[in-house]
Amino acid sequence: VQLKESGGGLVQAGGSLSLSCAASGSTFRIISMGWYRQGTGEQRELVAKFTSDGIAVYGDSVEGRFTIYRDSAKDTVFLQMNSLMPEDTAVYYCNALSYNERGPLDYWGRGTQVTVSS
Repeated sequence: VQLKESGGGLVQAGGSLSLSCAASGSTFRIISMGWYRQGTGEQRELVAKFTSDGIAVYGDSVEGRFTIYRDSAKDTVFLQMNSLMPEDTAVYYCNALSYNERGPLDYWGRGTQVTVSS
């Protein structure tokens, strides 16, 4: 599975940005997809994802401000980020959980920078 992210960039606090992540390859084995982020000197954390049951789950810090949605036909997930705050500044990574005969597999995109200025 390959993940290609797009979007991100620089925005002022209170603004909006959107990200997209397109999966290719053995996408039929993908169980869930979503977004994580990692700020400088911080651990990677969940932003939002679709579970294997198709339920959207959000990190506490983005609940109510970010929305994840998807185009299943195109194996693409999107992240709409509103009311951005400087604390949202991070590298955002697309993630896909898949599997093969040996067990689960985690795939990551290369990441896209989101910078929110105050």
